[in-house]
Amino acid sequence: MGVRCGTSVMALVLVLLLVGVSVNAQNCGCASGLCCSKYGYCGTTSDYCGDGCQSGPCTSSGGGSPSTGGGNVGTIISQSVFDGLAGGAPSSCEGKGFYTYDAFIAAANAYSGFGTTGASDNQKRELAAFFANVMHETGGLCYINEQNPASIYCDATSTSWPCASGKSYHGRGPLQLSWNYNYGVAGQNIGFDGLNNPDVVGQDATISFKTAVWFWMQNCHSAITSG
Repeated sequence: MGVRCGTSVMALVLVLLLVGVSVNAQNCGCASGLCCSKYGYCGTTSDYCGDGCQSGPCTSSGGGSPSTGGGNVGTIISQSVFDGLAGGAPSSCEGKGFYTYDAFIAAANAYSGFGTTGASDNQKRELAAFFANVMHETGGLCYINEQNPASIYCDATSTSWPCASGKSYHGRGPLQLSWNYNYGVAGQNIGFDGLNNPDVVGQDATISFKTAVWFWMQNCHSAITSG
């Protein structure tokens, strides 16, 4: 797993893509200190800064106002954005049709705070970084399984998560989950037998995306959202 928590050049491109999802709605151009209402007008009352506020000193969880989570990842990563990312994979790819939007949303909603922490820009930054890594690890959502794995990734010293006979713990899924101990812990958290049935990560799209979001939350979420 070559996951990088920071934002690469690809991530910056994705940030622009993600911001573009809602750019038409955020065209108030309000002066400093004014809120942009959900209808696109500037003001300072609750009608402007409350529910649906897009930017400015919002009192709701929208726009630039920080939130503690509970947002909807689907408002940033829409079906069309996801399809734009997945659509570049050739028809010959094993991942073509495997990585679905519904599977991603189900996985995202299973982890509180993923893509919903902080202000809107922070949420977009995290989701952009996540998908930058996904695109890198899977060759643009083309691969499910690691290409030409160097080994079966069995760490015999991991006595808490002993390797099962005949099983390979090579990279699988959006962030290429690897090694027996990662499969073991991920399986325990998500609800599958990672040691005896690692293949399910390459067979069930929702479980596959859940392993990616699980790994991200364990290793990258705090670094991205606190930066």
